Amino acid sequence: MTLRDTTMRERVLAALDMIRPVLRADGGDVELVEVTDTGVVKVRLRGACQCCTMSRMTLKNGIERTILKEIPGLTSVESV
Repeated sequence: MTLRDTTMRERVLAALDMIRPVLRADGGDVELVEVTDTGVVKVRLRGACQCCTMSRMTLKNGIERTILKEIPGLTSVESV
């Protein structure tokens, strides 16, 4: 892992921290798994978010929108 990778990971974690209060209010959470070289952020939904019927919407309209707005250059967010 390079310094650039560490910095990018820290930036993504900071963006996720902006979203966490909303997720936790509904009993869920999100975990950062990986930031790929191609700009894809891989996350794992936790708690109530794992089985929620709205998880896809939360991922795209909440998590992905926030991360891509905060960190230009990233391309997408995927749940693993």
